[in-house]
Amino acid sequence: MSYQVLARKWRPREFGSLVGQEHVVRALRNALEQKRLHHAYLFTGTRGVGKTTLARILAKCLNCESGITADPCGKCSACVEIDGGRFVDLLEVDAATNTRVDEMRQLLETTQYAPTRGRFKVYVIDEVHMLSTSAFNAMLKTLEEPPEHLKFVLATTDPQKIPVTVLSRCLQFNLKQMPRAAIAAHLESLLRAEAIACEPEALALIGAAASGSMRDALSLLDQAIAHGGGGVRTADVRDMLGAIDHAYIFRLIDAVARPDGAAAMKIADEMQARSLSFDAALADLASLLLQVAIAQIVPDALDADAPERASLEDIAARLDQETVQLYYQIALQGRQDLPLAPDEHAGFVMTLLRMLAFRPEGDSGALRLTAGAARRPGDETAAPRARSGEWPELVRQLEVTGAARELARNAQLRRREGDAFELVVARSKAYLADRAYQDKLRSALEQHLGRAATLKVSIGEVTGPTAAGLEANDREARRAEAAQVVHGDGFVKDLVDLFDATVIDSSIRATPKNS
Repeated sequence: MSYQVLARKWRPREFGSLVGQEHVVRALRNALEQKRLHHAYLFTGTRGVGKTTLARILAKCLNCESGITADPCGKCSACVEIDGGRFVDLLEVDAATNTRVDEMRQLLETTQYAPTRGRFKVYVIDEVHMLSTSAFNAMLKTLEEPPEHLKFVLATTDPQKIPVTVLSRCLQFNLKQMPRAAIAAHLESLLRAEAIACEPEALALIGAAASGSMRDALSLLDQAIAHGGGGVRTADVRDMLGAIDHAYIFRLIDAVARPDGAAAMKIADEMQARSLSFDAALADLASLLLQVAIAQIVPDALDADAPERASLEDIAARLDQETVQLYYQIALQGRQDLPLAPDEHAGFVMTLLRMLAFRPEGDSGALRLTAGAARRPGDETAAPRARSGEWPELVRQLEVTGAARELARNAQLRRREGDAFELVVARSKAYLADRAYQDKLRSALEQHLGRAATLKVSIGEVTGPTAAGLEANDREARRAEAAQVVHGDGFVKDLVDLFDATVIDSSIRATPKNS
């Protein structure tokens, strides 16, 4: 007997075995039990979350020989044939390969005929968003007023591309991505039934790699069983996925926290020798720092049975909250910059160096790069410092335009540590703190300084000078000076006296500087 892949063998055949879509199941159950049946259903969601599976279960509920029910028997000829994909009154159409209007018209011509065997004819149109505009228009009339024996079930991964005229004629259900824990639990029960040994951490890795798709999880599980020679072990799954052992991440955090640059570089070299993904490493590093921040601020939110809880609490005790937040931002920025780096290893190393170089203000170890390589006090060429009043002058020198320049002009420099800038903008200008504008401003700073820089922008009270504020003060001072000149001009005085006129101060414009 040929082998049947797990995704097909364990495909849910009733509502009770469907994982992670309880909100949709509840609504459909209620509708079926109350016989409140709609003529068209739309299931949306990412790949592998159960859209087509749900459509087949619904078809069984409508055509089971025991009657319309939320719990089809699974044994009658209709249920068996639907499970086997050979029920004559269930028509499954792939819209990705049948996009044209002629193909839709041929399909719709069959809707007028009564079911051959079942209670209803069920048309399942997968990836319906791929239909052409003409094909959508062709099906509108039938979709709005279908025969009593006809039910439409539409499925799509991209509902934004479906015309509103179609959406308004359907009951829409959004299927959620499945939680990692739910995927791991389902895989464990499945392997227990298959009598295959497994390790819980291995299933957790597969659940994370599946990105919310049960079908992807089952495909990865098939691969893991083959890779492990009939078992599912953590080491084999890590090797298969190219996943990062958390031991590396904990060692990195420990080296950065000491700080010990040599140890951090050695760990990065070890990871390169093993051909590990540095993008995945930065993602895991950011995830770990998130857990550390939770341990610091909301410790009760940590899983009490988490195997890494003790290590997380140790790191949380050794690092202050501001440092953890800074490291988290550096990790995210490093991952974003990775495609621009000379290679992934270089981009990863630079991210570690940023963590070693920068600390919140007041940390005595802020500028230590590697063991025995502390920066000399007063070395202003290596890390220029700026008082708040110097920021407007720096802004004038930056080659930046548009909204990013407005961000620079309206921001106050709260703190500068080396090439790390922390700005604050008023709440009335919060829109300027958009990430795209921050990235553009950071690039301008790096171009001006000739080296990498980091930028943090927060929303709050602006109490110090800004470039925009100084420019406004300068304009007002020059306008007041111009008004004084106008009022003292003899010709103007004669006009005022002769025509009983008034000088409108707000209309006076000062001559721009350098003109």
